[in-house]
Amino acid sequence: MTKRLIDITVAAVSLLLLGPLLFVLALAVAGALGRPVFFVQVRPGLHGVPFRMFKFRTMLDAYDDDGRPLEDAQRMTRFGRFLRATSLDELPELWNVLVGDMSLVGPRPLLMEYLPLYSPEQRRRHDVRPGITGWAQINGRNTLDWDERFRLDVWYVDHQSFWLDLRILLLTVRKVLAREGINEAGKATMSKFTGSQGS
Repeated sequence: MTKRLIDITVAAVSLLLLGPLLFVLALAVAGALGRPVFFVQVRPGLHGVPFRMFKFRTMLDAYDDDGRPLEDAQRMTRFGRFLRATSLDELPELWNVLVGDMSLVGPRPLLMEYLPLYSPEQRRRHDVRPGITGWAQINGRNTLDWDERFRLDVWYVDHQSFWLDLRILLLTVRKVLAREGINEAGKATMSKFTGSQGS
């Protein structure tokens, strides 16, 4: 079976089996955080082509007295932290896998604004479809610095195989259950990428 066929099969079966859970989570998000239920953001896909990525919302809409959004850590609720810690917020990305925007395994899709900041080597992470999980996610996730994360992403591009993908998926389950590497200490998200940290 090809990687794409495996992606389609697993995503379709997962969406069918997880349908009731997705419905309950959608209701819970709407009740705890309000609407919209989904966080939708444009991210770079294969060869950097933009696509709309879907996740369950994990933060409140909250603003300071001047109308500016509060810091992520201030907008994050206990329920939002639970969704992130268990990676349940990532489940809607199965739709992105089904329609071909993403793969089950590949470098995580980052922000569009980062594209001009990549070195030629770092840009190679876009030679494959982005994934729900990846080699960097099982080797440190958000605790990695940016240079190490990109190095692991490019390593995956050069070594991808069915058996490596299977290993990554199995280790991802273990990491999620252990709640390892979710965030940097004291932060709701990973620090912003401002360019290569190497010389």
